[in-house]
Amino acid sequence: MKAWQEIQLQALQTSDTEHRLFQTIVSLAAELGFDYCAYGLRLALPLNNPKIVKTSNYPTAWQAQYQAKNYCAVDPTVKHALCSTQPILWTDSLFASTAEFWEEARSFGLRYGWAQPMRNVHGATGMLTLARSDEPLSETELAAKTFKMAWLTQNAHIALSRRLLPKLLPEADTKLSNREVAVLRWTADGKTTGEIASIMRITERTVNFHIGNAAAKLNAANKTSAAVKAAVLGFL
Repeated sequence: MKAWQEIQLQALQTSDTEHRLFQTIVSLAAELGFDYCAYGLRLALPLNNPKIVKTSNYPTAWQAQYQAKNYCAVDPTVKHALCSTQPILWTDSLFASTAEFWEEARSFGLRYGWAQPMRNVHGATGMLTLARSDEPLSETELAAKTFKMAWLTQNAHIALSRRLLPKLLPEADTKLSNREVAVLRWTADGKTTGEIASIMRITERTVNFHIGNAAAKLNAANKTSAAVKAAVLGFL
């Protein structure tokens, strides 16, 4: 590991609050030549209305405008993050279908940017965006800095999601027993309680016992919800 990597890790690991952690990320982004930094985290649950958390040092007026106009729903970088983990560069062609959004962002000084999505084992999608007002990102600069930008993204995502997930999605820290995992797997495959009992060579009462315990741990309303949550969170 190189010296700059150790320094970054140390800085991120010693930040004792979410605010200080993000300010550390902002400082590290500034060292890479970016005025602005934004991080968004989209949880995998609930399926119909996933929780989304955003933090940035963008101009306050732009943050308010972004929220008021629900630009998250049309932001091309957000759409990209939901289907890819490849980095993406801000270009006119990227924002061609959202001209009003792009024009407004540029009016607030957000002219040149780069974004990198990340995912974790619990299905959460994070994205770190680095932006600035002046100087486009040249191929030479990208070649020299892409590894450092990706390294910062990975460690920022790990550090921020580690702090945010326990509060926003406590089920992510659930510890399921081997039997609970087994019955939920068969449930997710569409097996009935009787079929699961036969497959696992246990009683239906025992199957229901394990399903009930798993559902309680996952804060699930029923066995279907428990199986879905366990699958989405990567437990199965």
